Parts: sequence; structure tokens; C-alpha cells
Amino acid sequence: MSWTDERVELLRKLWMDGLSASQIAAELGGVTRNAVIGKVHRLGLSGRAKSSSPQNVNRQKRVARPSPAAQPARPARSGQRSLSEPQMVVRAEIGDMASAPQNLTAPEPLRLDLTQLGESTCKWPIGDPATEDFYFCGHNSKDSGPYCAYHARVAYQPVTDRRRERRA
Repeated sequence: MSWTDERVELLRKLWMDGLSASQIAAELGGVTRNAVIGKVHRLGLSGRAKSSSPQNVNRQKRVARPSPAAQPARPARSGQRSLSEPQMVVRAEIGDMASAPQNLTAPEPLRLDLTQLGESTCKWPIGDPATEDFYFCGHNSKDSGPYCAYHARVAYQPVTDRRRERRA
């Protein structure tokens, strides 16, 4: 299919009438929606009339629902938070020791570089990799995993905790 002058003029007319690219492609025949869009861009056609298709006329306005903050809070059951209570989700970031579990103390890092890491060393990165002061924890890793006991607790959440967070 080639773009003859007649087809280009028909494309311009249909575009200005507000037809969609798919509708124009069907009207012209032998061209795809994407071909129509490409030609419209190459021709520099911009604004066009809004279509008054029946699908737009018959649409109902969506009813605005009140935000969760505007809804009254339900009393919390024992051991559960109410929905209105702010909940803080703590995520461990690389090198962030503040979000670590409270019952384990952070080991003093051995400050190993990448070439010093072995199969049984903790590979927890500390600092910014773009700086010279970047290093890894280096302590013995737990159960042939990549991290020591402390960093494994920071990195991995039990499945029940993840499910509880998804529901909230």
C-alpha cells in the first residue's frame, strides 16, 4: 500500500473529523492503525475534533468514594492495629543498620572488598559503591547463604510477615 494524494487527503479529513486511528485504518483499507499514526505524525497533524461516539455519550460519571482516611476507624481487636493507625513499614536499604532486628546486635564489619569475598563470607554491601569507602560485611555467612546471621535477618522476612503486609 502506498500513500497516494487522495488517500492522504482522506486521512486528513477523517483525522480532523475526530475518527480514531483504528477507524481510519478500517476506512482506508490495506493499512494498519500504526501506519495511520505514523503518517499523522509525519504530516504534522495535531489537534482534531473530539469524537462524539456513542460510547463516550453513554458513559456514566464515576461516583467518588470517600478516601480511607475519611472513613470512621473501627476499634482494634486485641493484638491488632486499627486501620486508622499509621503503620510504619521499615525497609532495609543497603548499608542501613538502623532497620535491623532489635534482638541481634550488628557485628563490626570486617570491611572486605569484592576480591576478598569467599563462599562463606557475608556479602552485605555497606556504603556507596561509587565511593572508595565501600566494603562488605565479611563475617561468616549463615547456612551457606550470602549473609551472616544479622544481615540475613535484615534481608529476609518470614513468609507470614510478608502475607500480613500484603493484606494491610
